[in-house]
Amino acid sequence: MASIASKNAKNKSKSKSKSKGRLSLSELKTLGHQLLSSRAHINNLPILLSHVSPASPPPHALESLLSLHSFFAPILSDLPSSKPSSTTHHHDDDPELIYNTWVRSKFDIFASSLIDFAASPLADETLKEVVLDTIMEFVKVANGGRFHSAIYHRLLHAIVHSTVPVNFVVDLLVSKYFKYIDVRYFTYISLEKLARTLEAKDISDHGDLNADSNDESHSKSSLEIFIHNIHYVISHIPPLEGSDEKSDFEMWSRPGGDSKELSGNPKAEDKQHQTEKNKNNVLSAAKIAKKMKLKFTKAWISFLRLQLPLDVYKEVLVTLHQAVIPYLSNPIMLCDFLTRSYDIGGVVSVMALSSLFILMTQYGLEYPNFYEKLYALLVPSIFMAKHRAKFFQLLDSCLKSTLLPAYLAAAFAKKLSRLSLSVPASGALVIIALIHNLLRRHPSINCLVHREVQEETSKETDADMSSRKLGVDHFDNEESNPIKSKAMKSSLWEIDTLRHHYCPPVARFVLSLENDLTVRAKTTEMTVQDFSSGSYATIFGDEIRRRVKQVPLAFYKATPTSLFSESDFPGWTFKHEGKETIDGNDEKEITNISDKCDNSSAKRQRVESS
Repeated sequence: MASIASKNAKNKSKSKSKSKGRLSLSELKTLGHQLLSSRAHINNLPILLSHVSPASPPPHALESLLSLHSFFAPILSDLPSSKPSSTTHHHDDDPELIYNTWVRSKFDIFASSLIDFAASPLADETLKEVVLDTIMEFVKVANGGRFHSAIYHRLLHAIVHSTVPVNFVVDLLVSKYFKYIDVRYFTYISLEKLARTLEAKDISDHGDLNADSNDESHSKSSLEIFIHNIHYVISHIPPLEGSDEKSDFEMWSRPGGDSKELSGNPKAEDKQHQTEKNKNNVLSAAKIAKKMKLKFTKAWISFLRLQLPLDVYKEVLVTLHQAVIPYLSNPIMLCDFLTRSYDIGGVVSVMALSSLFILMTQYGLEYPNFYEKLYALLVPSIFMAKHRAKFFQLLDSCLKSTLLPAYLAAAFAKKLSRLSLSVPASGALVIIALIHNLLRRHPSINCLVHREVQEETSKETDADMSSRKLGVDHFDNEESNPIKSKAMKSSLWEIDTLRHHYCPPVARFVLSLENDLTVRAKTTEMTVQDFSSGSYATIFGDEIRRRVKQVPLAFYKATPTSLFSESDFPGWTFKHEGKETIDGNDEKEITNISDKCDNSSAKRQRVESS
C-alpha cells in the first residue's frame, strides 16, 4: 500500500509540474498529438490550456494554441451551450452529456485565455495575430455557422477596457475583418453597449459623495483611456457608403454553409446548391445592411453622450461632418451636441461650425443665435488657429445669402476691417477677400466704402455736430451683439490704411479691390479658399516666384547726414547739437568721399528710376 501511495504521489507531482509550465516543446507536441488521437488523453486538455498565456514562451504558447484549435474546431457544433439549460438535470446520468459539458467549459476557458492574450501588453505581436485569427474563427463557427456575438463582444470588451494601447489588435481587425458587413454590424452593437455601460459608471462615480478623491481621479483617468479606445475602434470602422444600394456584401459568418453536398449529378447540383447558397447569403447581407444605419446611429449617439476628453472632443468635431453625419439615420439628433459645442467658444466652436452649418443648410436646423455666435468668433487669435482655413471658407458661405440683413452684413464687414489692423499679413489678405465678397453681395452696405461728412446746418444740435467730427468712429468693437455695434454709421477706413501696408501683396490686393468695385460687371467674387490657409511662408514663397518686370532703384550723390530728410517732415529737425569725436582714419575716409562728390549738392538728393 505504501508503494502504491508513493506512486500516486509521484504521478500527482508530475502532473502538477506539467501544469506549472515546466514542459518542453517536444513534450507539448506529444500531448497535443495524444489529445487529437484519442479521448483517453482528454486530461491533456487542462495542461495545454495552462500554456496559452502571455507568460509562456511564444513557441510553447503557439504549440498549445494550435493543438487546442485543432481539437475544438471540429466538435464545437456538438457541444452544448454555455448557458445552463432547464433540461440538463434530466440527463445528469448521461456520460456523453457530462463529457460534452466539461469540454464546453474548457472551451470557454480557452476562449477567455485567447481574449486576455490579445489584449495583453506582454504578448508577442506576431503571436497576437494568430490569436486574433483563432478568436475570429471561433466567432465564425462556434454558433452553428452563425456569428457568435458573445465571444466577439468579450473581445471588444477586453480591447476597450485595456489600460495599455491596443492599436495593434484594432489595426488587425480593421485590415482583416472590418471589410465584412456582419463584423461591422456586431461591432456597432457591442460599442453601443460598452458606451452605455461607461456612461452609467461615470454617472455613478459622480453621484457617490463618499468616494475617495484618489479613487475618483484614478477612475476618471481609466474612464478617459476607455473612451480613447472606443473612439479608436469606432473611428476606424469603414464608412457605410452604398449600404442601401448594394446587396453583395461579403460576410464573415455563412449561415447554412456547412450543409453537405447534394448527391446525384455533382456538377448540376453543385451549381444549383452554390446559387441557392449565394442567394441566402445575399439576403442575409441585405437584411443586415438595412439595419446598419440604425446601429451606426445608436453607437455614435451613445459614444457622444460620454464625457469626452478634450483631445477626443476635438478629433470628433473635426471629422463629424464627413465621417458621421452623412450616414446617420436622422442627423438632427446631433443638434444638441453641436449647439453645446458651438456655445463653448474658441477653437471648439470653430470645429463645430462645419457640422452645424451642414445641419442648418441641408437638414433644416434652426439656430436663432447662430450669427451672433459667429460674430463673437471673430477675434485675432482665429487667424492663427490650426483650422482657420475651413473656418474662413464656412464664414464666407454663411455670409453668402442675399437675405442677410444690411446691419448684419455691415457688422461683419466692419469687424473684419478692424481686425485687419492687428492680424498677420496672411490674415489681411483673407479679410480683403471676405469684405470684397460682402460688398458685391450686399450693395446696401456700399455706403461704408466712402462716407463723406456732410456740411453743418443750423438745425443741428451740438451733439449732432460732435458726431460728425472727423476722426470719430461710431463702431463699437467691444460689442458682442452685431445689432448694437453701430456698424452702419461707420466706414471701412481700416481697409484704406492697408494701401500702405508693409507687405507688398496686401497693398496690391487693396488696389485690386478698389478696381473690382469700380467695374463690377467685369469681376466676380473672390475664392476665399485661395487665401484661407496663407501664412508668412506662403507669402514669401509667392514673392520669390513672382516675375518682376521693373525694379525700383535709388542712390545718393552725397553722403546722407540723417535718416530722414527735412523736406519729408516739415517742422522737424534731425540735427544733433552735441559734438562727437571722430577717429583719424574715419575723418580721412570721409574727406576723400566728400572730394569725389559734387560740392554743389549740399543736401541729399534722391534719384529714382521710373
